[in-house]
Amino acid sequence: MRKTLLLLVPVLLLSACTWGITLDDAARNVHTAWSGDVSTCRDLGKVTVSVMDRVGPIDRNDITVRDELEVMARNQAAQMHADTIKPLAEPNDGSQPWGAYQCGARQIAPATSPGTPAIPNSAPGNAQTFPVKGG
Repeated sequence: MRKTLLLLVPVLLLSACTWGITLDDAARNVHTAWSGDVSTCRDLGKVTVSVMDRVGPIDRNDITVRDELEVMARNQAAQMHADTIKPLAEPNDGSQPWGAYQCGARQIAPATSPGTPAIPNSAPGNAQTFPVKGG
């Protein structure tokens, strides 16, 4: 019984880390421009958010940490009246800087390299597929 309890305590501690981080209602309208061009948007500033990336000697799941950082950045951006955020750097020790922008109704265009052709049928609801294996 005691062994089971000792194994269960770290699991409960790790799962408790995400309980308090939720997306605010106002932040639901804040979009994330992962690789989009925000040069036509108004820069409202920078927010730096942080979460625990380790619990004692145990590293937390990287995807969970990144998700929590995005949620916190969207919450902060909503308080600044921003409608778009973009990561300015990769997460480091549970902390990440984000740019907050006001883009309005403008759609964020994906960042492309010079000479890269535009993606046809890129309107919402359209998709372009490519075969994985030659056939």
